[in-house]
Amino acid sequence: MASGFFALAGVLEIVLAVIDRPSEAAFWPIWEAVGRGLMDGLLALGLWNRLAICRTIASLYCTATLITYSVVVGMAVAGTPARYSPSVVVQSLYHIPSCALLLPYHRSSQAAVAFARPLL
Repeated sequence: MASGFFALAGVLEIVLAVIDRPSEAAFWPIWEAVGRGLMDGLLALGLWNRLAICRTIASLYCTATLITYSVVVGMAVAGTPARYSPSVVVQSLYHIPSCALLLPYHRSSQAAVAFARPLL
Protein backbone atom coordinates (compact mmCIF):
# COMPACT_ATOMS: atom_id res chain seq x y z
CA MET A 1 0.00 0.00 0.00
CA ALA A 2 2.72 2.50 0.96
CA SER A 3 4.86 1.77 -2.08
CA GLY A 4 1.83 2.19 -4.35
CA PHE A 5 1.12 5.60 -2.80
CA PHE A 6 4.63 6.86 -3.48
CA ALA A 7 4.72 5.39 -6.99
CA LEU A 8 1.44 7.12 -7.85
CA ALA A 9 2.65 10.35 -6.18
CA GLY A 10 5.71 10.32 -8.45
CA VAL A 11 3.63 9.80 -11.58
CA LEU A 12 1.17 12.47 -10.44
CA GLU A 13 4.04 14.91 -9.87
CA ILE A 14 5.31 14.50 -13.43
CA VAL A 15 1.89 14.50 -15.12
CA LEU A 16 0.71 17.60 -13.28
CA ALA A 17 3.92 19.45 -14.15
CA VAL A 18 3.37 18.70 -17.83
CA ILE A 19 -0.29 19.77 -17.66
CA ASP A 20 0.40 22.85 -15.54
CA ARG A 21 3.48 24.13 -17.38
CA PRO A 22 3.58 27.92 -17.76
CA SER A 23 4.64 27.98 -21.42
CA GLU A 24 5.49 25.70 -24.30
CA ALA A 25 9.24 26.02 -23.68
CA ALA A 26 9.13 25.18 -19.98
CA PHE A 27 11.97 22.69 -19.76
CA TRP A 28 13.21 23.42 -16.22
CA PRO A 29 9.90 23.08 -14.34
CA ILE A 30 9.28 19.73 -16.03
CA TRP A 31 12.88 18.66 -15.36
CA GLU A 32 12.44 19.47 -11.67
CA ALA A 33 9.16 17.56 -11.57
CA VAL A 34 10.84 14.54 -13.15
CA GLY A 35 13.48 14.68 -10.41
CA ARG A 36 10.84 14.89 -7.68
CA GLY A 37 8.88 12.08 -9.34
CA LEU A 38 11.95 9.87 -9.54
CA MET A 39 12.67 10.46 -5.85
CA ASP A 40 9.13 9.30 -5.04
CA GLY A 41 9.72 6.31 -7.32
CA LEU A 42 12.95 5.40 -5.53
CA LEU A 43 11.19 5.66 -2.20
CA ALA A 44 8.42 3.40 -3.52
CA LEU A 45 11.05 0.88 -4.65
CA GLY A 46 12.71 0.96 -1.21
CA LEU A 47 9.37 0.45 0.51
CA TRP A 48 8.56 -2.41 -1.85
CA ASN A 49 11.86 -4.04 -0.84
CA ARG A 50 11.01 -3.31 2.83
CA LEU A 51 14.10 -1.25 3.63
CA ALA A 52 13.87 0.20 7.13
CA ILE A 53 15.41 3.55 6.16
CA CYS A 54 12.68 4.05 3.58
CA ARG A 55 10.07 3.64 6.31
CA THR A 56 11.73 6.49 8.22
CA ILE A 57 11.92 8.67 5.11
CA ALA A 58 8.28 7.94 4.31
CA SER A 59 7.24 8.92 7.83
CA LEU A 60 9.14 12.21 7.54
CA TYR A 61 7.66 12.80 4.08
CA CYS A 62 4.12 12.25 5.36
CA THR A 63 4.67 14.50 8.37
CA ALA A 64 6.07 17.32 6.23
CA THR A 65 3.30 16.87 3.67
CA LEU A 66 0.56 17.05 6.27
CA ILE A 67 2.02 20.19 7.81
CA THR A 68 2.62 21.91 4.48
CA TYR A 69 -0.73 21.15 2.91
CA SER A 70 -2.57 21.94 6.14
CA VAL A 71 -1.04 25.43 6.07
CA VAL A 72 -1.90 25.84 2.38
CA VAL A 73 -5.48 24.65 2.87
CA GLY A 74 -5.78 26.85 5.97
CA MET A 75 -4.64 29.86 3.96
CA ALA A 76 -7.14 29.06 1.23
CA VAL A 77 -10.00 28.67 3.72
CA ALA A 78 -9.01 31.93 5.43
CA GLY A 79 -9.31 33.70 2.09
CA THR A 80 -5.68 34.66 1.70
CA PRO A 81 -5.34 36.47 -1.63
CA ALA A 82 -3.01 33.97 -3.27
CA ARG A 83 -3.22 32.02 -6.46
CA TYR A 84 -3.12 28.26 -6.20
CA SER A 85 -2.38 26.31 -9.33
CA PRO A 86 -4.63 23.37 -10.16
CA SER A 87 -1.70 21.02 -9.54
CA VAL A 88 -1.46 22.17 -5.90
CA VAL A 89 -5.18 21.51 -5.42
CA VAL A 90 -5.01 18.05 -7.01
CA GLN A 91 -1.89 17.08 -5.09
CA SER A 92 -3.40 18.22 -1.80
CA LEU A 93 -6.52 16.17 -2.50
CA TYR A 94 -4.28 13.13 -3.02
CA HIS A 95 -1.58 13.69 -0.40
CA ILE A 96 -3.57 14.79 2.65
CA PRO A 97 -5.85 11.73 2.99
CA SER A 98 -3.13 9.31 1.90
CA CYS A 99 -0.53 10.63 4.32
CA ALA A 100 -3.10 10.82 7.11
CA LEU A 101 -3.62 7.08 6.65
CA LEU A 102 0.02 6.13 6.03
CA LEU A 103 1.62 8.02 8.91
CA PRO A 104 -0.01 5.97 11.71
CA TYR A 105 0.86 2.76 9.83
CA HIS A 106 4.53 3.70 9.48
CA ARG A 107 4.69 4.39 13.21
CA SER A 108 2.98 1.13 14.20
CA SER A 109 4.61 -2.02 15.53
CA GLN A 110 3.20 -3.90 12.53
CA ALA A 111 5.31 -1.73 10.22
CA ALA A 112 8.36 -2.24 12.43
CA VAL A 113 8.04 -5.97 11.86
CA ALA A 114 7.42 -5.57 8.12
CA PHE A 115 10.33 -3.17 7.59
CA ALA A 116 12.94 -4.91 9.73
CA ARG A 117 15.35 -5.33 6.84
CA PRO A 118 18.41 -3.03 7.22
CA LEU A 119 19.65 -0.72 4.47
CA LEU A 120 22.32 -3.03 3.07
